[in-house]
Amino acid sequence: MSDYFDFKIYARDPHSRARVGVISTAHGDIDTPAFMPVATQASVKGLSSEDLLALDVQLLIANTYHLALRPGAQNIAHLGGLHRFMNWQRVISTDSGGFQVFSLGAAIRDGVGKIADIFPDEDENRRRRGTPLSSDPNAPVPLCKIDNDGVTFSSHLDGARIRLTPERSLELQHQLGADFVLAFDECTSPLDSYEYTREALARTHRWAERCLEQHRQTRREHQAIFGIVQGGAYRDLREESAAFIGGLPFDALAIGGSLGRSKTDMHAILDWTIPRLPEEKPRHLLGIGEPEDIIECVQRGIDLFDCA
Repeated sequence: MSDYFDFKIYARDPHSRARVGVISTAHGDIDTPAFMPVATQASVKGLSSEDLLALDVQLLIANTYHLALRPGAQNIAHLGGLHRFMNWQRVISTDSGGFQVFSLGAAIRDGVGKIADIFPDEDENRRRRGTPLSSDPNAPVPLCKIDNDGVTFSSHLDGARIRLTPERSLELQHQLGADFVLAFDECTSPLDSYEYTREALARTHRWAERCLEQHRQTRREHQAIFGIVQGGAYRDLREESAAFIGGLPFDALAIGGSLGRSKTDMHAILDWTIPRLPEEKPRHLLGIGEPEDIIECVQRGIDLFDCA
């Protein structure tokens, strides 16, 4: 692929889409399939870097939005980048801030929780909490506003205005110095309509092209970029996005956004999406990583997982 990022597949399961491979990076190799613990604010809660090494963790994922708020991407860059800041010399990925477009926007609007409730049909309590709140005058107010150029956030810390565009997200990730940076996208809600999901998908595709251009201009030598497939739980949109994002010169691919209202929906979405992605590129399923999910999704061709 390149001198800073390579992926080789060493074995395939003849009865499924599962495969075993190695991703080579400037900060070491990753045996896939692999799970990456979440280090949202440059730390895995309750564990030191030494603990993670003892567990043979291969890579971590940190969050651009949260690190931009505190301590600031520029401050981390001045201190030598995330690897020195975290005392972690293995691979680091950074989310683009696209998940916060959901968690601080539609998730608040729809009453869909950040973690446990992303599948609102999994049980009765989740179905109740997955009811839109927008008609309730006392409902919490979303903390971000989306337009075609980017997203304006009100900081959950102090209300300060934070603006993320595809270019700004990539600039921040380049400053942080992660090995894997993610394209900035719009992560939709499982309660969004088909019409809105199609509009958001078109926006995400335009942003993907802008991210690639920004990455070309300002990336550090060791940084690889992941494109993100969106489209909600709608088959035609998922297939369209897989073809579009898969056809762009990303180093690797991620599957994000709403994965339906249940894990059955998620499995169907992967069955639609994976066959339309290039075989030679790694695939990351964003935000999913419970043990049973890993088993089911490895069988469907996923190589990387993360979950808080």
